[in-house]
Amino acid sequence: MKKNNLILIGFMGVGKGTVARALVSKYDMFAIDTDDIIESQEKKKIKDIFKDKGETYFRNLEQKCADWLENSVDNTVISTGGGFYKRANLNKVGKIIYLKSSFEGILNRIGNSPNAIKKLKKRPLLQDIEEAKKLYNLRIPEYEKISDVIVDVEDRDIDDIVKDIMTKCKA
Repeated sequence: MKKNNLILIGFMGVGKGTVARALVSKYDMFAIDTDDIIESQEKKKIKDIFKDKGETYFRNLEQKCADWLENSVDNTVISTGGGFYKRANLNKVGKIIYLKSSFEGILNRIGNSPNAIKKLKKRPLLQDIEEAKKLYNLRIPEYEKISDVIVDVEDRDIDDIVKDIMTKCKA
């Protein structure tokens, strides 16, 4: 049985954290971020975990986090790292909502944010734009395949995105 969680998936920089904060400001839910949980547990930033221990180690931490979410969390908006969608038990954690945007839209969103340089630095897989674009193209069909709900977020007002999510989740 699916839990009463909303899991936000999508490519890095699409705005999962921003959407999560907007959802909880309007609805009686909590919000957590899987990358924040992992950073807290490891006492390191994601980019440093990647650098020091590698991607495989990080993906194992994501699975540990997904297991905890499945067993311990309810009535929560969960914003996830870009690759978290591959966790084996994600469909048991809650309703999976794919926040969809073009690659260019994501780069524009990050580039137009007040702290753009910081946002780019914290994303190790965005350091090489050509490789990031390849990764984006690989992930899009996977995001679409596992999601319960798809919401286009490109060039949309946050309030419209939140209404769209809640409408589609009640359907």
